[in-house]
Amino acid sequence: MNVHTASISQLQTALRNGSITPTELLEAHIQRIEQVNPVVNGLVADRYDAARKEAQQAEACLRDTPEKALPLTGIPCTIKEFIGVEGMPQTGGVLWRKDEKAKSDATVVQRIRSAGGIIMGVTNIPEGGLWLETYNAIYGRTKNPWNTKRTSGGSSGGEGVLVSTGATPFGIGSDVGG
Repeated sequence: MNVHTASISQLQTALRNGSITPTELLEAHIQRIEQVNPVVNGLVADRYDAARKEAQQAEACLRDTPEKALPLTGIPCTIKEFIGVEGMPQTGGVLWRKDEKAKSDATVVQRIRSAGGIIMGVTNIPEGGLWLETYNAIYGRTKNPWNTKRTSGGSSGGEGVLVSTGATPFGIGSDVGG
């Protein structure tokens, strides 16, 4: 199984039958982010240390009390920077907010965590969410992974490039334009 193209269901099965551990799954995705991010600029802030601890806890759960495993136990993901992840940047790509950090988790983040998901970091957005490409003066431009001279689109361009390159199994984005 290729963990970078596997579905959440396939990853759940692999974690539960022990063919991969949450730590191995997380490290595979961190390695992929580190490989593609210098080119595409999708992830703007990581929480790898905390994610590694959470993966170890998920590993213990799956090993010691598998009946208590939650739907996303051990599955890593990323979150659009607009959406609050406690302690992570939440600037909206607006320069005067460059030092702002989320004071709490947004409801969707709370639900991902309560389902056992592991958040690896937050992803790039356009300034104020107002553009059709993902660019802002804090983090720069997110590029299309198939042609870096082109846009990744917006407003969830950071999420889009990380999901499409297999750097995250899933991500949470948002869009008003569809």
